[in-house]
Amino acid sequence: MPGISPEIMQAIQASWPIVLMGVIFYFLLYRPQKKEQQRRKELLDSLKKGERIVTIGGLYGTITALNEKTVTIKIADKVEVDIARTAVSHNQNQQKPE
Repeated sequence: MPGISPEIMQAIQASWPIVLMGVIFYFLLYRPQKKEQQRRKELLDSLKKGERIVTIGGLYGTITALNEKTVTIKIADKVEVDIARTAVSHNQNQQKPE
């Protein structure tokens, strides 16, 4: 190529593997993680009283009250537990994506 010195061409040829690794990192790690964070945020924001949920610890219950940081779930007759809102794993009322 006229006008491009051999040193610049060598630098470009030496740096393309690093750029390729950056692109691979983006598509294999960063992008899926961002999608999962967005899905989780939507789940936590959409919680409503009366929904059946499962916690990260494996407790099944029905939401009886919630606020910004905590959720109160009924796990048995006359047994209610306060949990952190972030401890909700998934909503049983919605189908899990396969």
